[in-house]
Amino acid sequence: MSQDTNQKCGVVAVIGAPNAGKSTLVNNLVGQKVAITSAKAQTTRARLMGIALHDQVQIILVDTPGIFAPKRRLDRAMVSAAWEGAQEADAIVLMVDPIKQRRHEMIPLVEAMAKRPERKILVLNKVDKAVKEPMLALAQELNDQVAFEEVFFVSALTGDGMGELKDHLAGMMPKGVWHYPEEQVSDASERLLAAEITREQLYQQLHDELPYDSAVRPESYTQRKDGSIEVRQQIVVGRESQKPIVLGKGGSMIKSIGAAARKELAEVLGVKVHLFLHVKVDENWADDKEIFEEMGLDFGR
Repeated sequence: MSQDTNQKCGVVAVIGAPNAGKSTLVNNLVGQKVAITSAKAQTTRARLMGIALHDQVQIILVDTPGIFAPKRRLDRAMVSAAWEGAQEADAIVLMVDPIKQRRHEMIPLVEAMAKRPERKILVLNKVDKAVKEPMLALAQELNDQVAFEEVFFVSALTGDGMGELKDHLAGMMPKGVWHYPEEQVSDASERLLAAEITREQLYQQLHDELPYDSAVRPESYTQRKDGSIEVRQQIVVGRESQKPIVLGKGGSMIKSIGAAARKELAEVLGVKVHLFLHVKVDENWADDKEIFEEMGLDFGR
């Protein structure tokens, strides 16, 4: 890593209600996929970091789980991870979906943010779809409650407004040497990223058929002599009735999930990937400390 005295480096925590578009925002700022996206709420679990570069500035993005009212151990761990990701950040980005809003989750979050010392930026997403007047009214309402330094209207999906946001975040970062090599885009291990990509395909292909109570556990991740990667993973579901849903008729669904995950992982890694999946039923997986640690979460109490 260079010791250039003009370098700047800082941490930005991306916070918001579930499904506000945080992962899409992080992926856009980094310039490639580092976090999974899904139309299903609460998909981000691990506190994955994306690393964005802007001239001499390295922006370390903490993609936090969506903050919501926790009911179970897994929920509590995710919310705890989100707030931990915001502590001592150089800036906090509050990401808001002005269409869905999810006010029952957004408003308590805004109230909590108002008491925090970190510098805060408000980002309203989906500018390409939202109606202008209600969106401006929402921005004003939130600005009245929290001392946001700036407000940005963006589309994390299309990239509208993202250049201006990245410019501003870069300007907020303090002077300091980069924490990561120039080519590194995430602190997530390839093993964990592979599991996250498979979990994303579970959500995308099964939609509402498979509840949020599912996990993908990495079993092995090895490089073959020809340079290709062999990945073995376990899909864990909470009930016996969910197993045939994941497998599909004649194994068609798990083959489809595996094929899509294999293709995307090969694109991310730049090598051929051999992916092997199998399904396990474990009614108590959400109380398994080892699974929590694999997802980068604190098991807690």
